[in-house]
Amino acid sequence: MGIFEDRESAVRSYCRAWPKIFDRAAGSWLYDEDGRAYLDFFTGASALNYGHNNPALKRALLDYLADDRVVHSLDMYTVAKSEFLTAFDGLILQPRGLNYRVQFPGPGGTNAVEAALKLARKATGRTEVITFTGAFHGMTLGALAVTSSSIYRNGAGVPLTHAVSVPFACRLDGSEPGSPGIERLVQDGGAALDQVAAVIVETVQGEGGINVAPLGWLSELAGLCRRHDILLIVDDVQMGCGRTGPFFSFEAAGITPDIVCLSKSISGYGLPLALTLIRPDLDIWKPGEHNGTFRGVNPAFVTGTAALQVYWRDKVLEDGTLRKGQRIAAALAALARSVPGTPMQPRGRGLAHGLAFEHGELAGKVSSAAFERGLLVETAGPKDEVIKLLPPLTATDAEIDQGLELLADAVQTVC
Repeated sequence: MGIFEDRESAVRSYCRAWPKIFDRAAGSWLYDEDGRAYLDFFTGASALNYGHNNPALKRALLDYLADDRVVHSLDMYTVAKSEFLTAFDGLILQPRGLNYRVQFPGPGGTNAVEAALKLARKATGRTEVITFTGAFHGMTLGALAVTSSSIYRNGAGVPLTHAVSVPFACRLDGSEPGSPGIERLVQDGGAALDQVAAVIVETVQGEGGINVAPLGWLSELAGLCRRHDILLIVDDVQMGCGRTGPFFSFEAAGITPDIVCLSKSISGYGLPLALTLIRPDLDIWKPGEHNGTFRGVNPAFVTGTAALQVYWRDKVLEDGTLRKGQRIAAALAALARSVPGTPMQPRGRGLAHGLAFEHGELAGKVSSAAFERGLLVETAGPKDEVIKLLPPLTATDAEIDQGLELLADAVQTVC
């Protein structure tokens, strides 16, 4: 570990929870330098929905590189980009009746969010954005302004403004105790109606602790935005690309956001790629007005195209995700009942699940105990009090059961 301690910044985090040097990966498994296997229920924070080194995606990537094809291209036209856009249009947008322009804003999810916020303000001429408690949208300044966690926000070093936070999934009319209500805010509060450009929301808050928004609430939120001419931005960076079952996490609510942010598993292989999907009439960018060096990572287009073609021509993956998600939900509910005196709250959608404890100390011990047993699970929530499970969508039933057994053993030992 010496070189990491000597040379890598103190900002590193995941390696502190899992102090091993990893060397290989395949499917649902990571292997450290000594060859020990770890079942990965973290999957790069949902960047590896199709598992590590997925063979179908790897073959497409290796063939592309072997033929000396274009790797870096800024935003120039390439065959790889054309094939990706064609697959995304034909397999994802058209079958869902969605009409979006696709912007490549940069390599990561925070870039997708920054582009969405900038465009919402440019298109409306307004400045304020409504966000929610528990939200996480990225680490650049605009995305941080609509992120809830004080730990992340304090790292900005400057005031983070033009964002108003309201309680997540609370009644929109403000009739719930302790909630100002978005209706009241846009009509009477400090965020005056004529200044609210957009609402940004995660349908399932990942970093916030697997907080699941009721589908009816999402529908009401979309209706409110329409009534008040406010743009609805769905941040699907962590919960998109099939994590909740359907390709987009908002599909089950029957809504059509004005802007959608995608990243993480859109490349399918863990390569950097992000998309900002824009309602066509909002696409008022001037050429080069929002740009960046790494918008054209062509190997990511190649693996992204392969992932779409392999997994999204039918509903096999979606149905499997929902079925395995029900399996996990039942197991977590049984686990919570099995430990008297230790309150635990299971929650989740699709293959994004959480087990919430009373405080972060217990969750941290469970995560450590799981790691000792060969299972990678991270903690989430405002106090790191939630064990977060994000297994690969391609994990087998046997791997799901094995991970749940390892987690149950860790919980029983700690509690």
